Amino acid sequence: MIDQTTLLTYCLIVLGFVFVPGPATLLTVARATTSGTRVGIATGAGITAGDIIHTTFAAIGISAIIATSALLFSVVKYLGAAYLVYLGIKAILDKTPAAFGRGQSQISAREAFRQAILAEVLNPKTALFFLAFLPQFVHPENGPVSLQLIILGVLFAFIGFFSTVVFAVSAGGLGNFIRRHPAVLKWQGKAVGGIYCALGVRLALQER
Repeated sequence: MIDQTTLLTYCLIVLGFVFVPGPATLLTVARATTSGTRVGIATGAGITAGDIIHTTFAAIGISAIIATSALLFSVVKYLGAAYLVYLGIKAILDKTPAAFGRGQSQISAREAFRQAILAEVLNPKTALFFLAFLPQFVHPENGPVSLQLIILGVLFAFIGFFSTVVFAVSAGGLGNFIRRHPAVLKWQGKAVGGIYCALGVRLALQER
């Protein structure tokens, strides 16, 4: 098994990573602001599930295949970018709800969970991150490498989930304020859609 010193060092480094705002944070905040804390947490849970899938990919070698195949990397990257841009355009075109709790701009927690899984799985940069980061804390003398990768990846995913819950709760409170002010609410969907489109463009322009 992984020794305690390595695990502690790893967890401290991951804590530093997950609380620096990134794409996962922006997706969570966007959903929590528009549809409430519960949907924001569901988005974080979807991202966590996506990270666990990437952990599995890293453990069985699929991430290595993506890393070495320029074509496969590009296919996954552009699929992910297109999906994020689709979500962004959909949010921009949705009509502003007449009152809190009604309207097209709010989605269910289940739908947010599904969308977050897809967005995370279709990000090849996440696969490469897991492939490059996790092995630095793997030592063959501590047991099977694949098992160590799974332990480290699952730890990363759940520490990340903790951070998204913190951001979702904070953004959910902000969303309640926004939804009480129609003038701000009018532009909320456009702002959130812009965030999704920007993330999609950013992903499309990234290199390996």
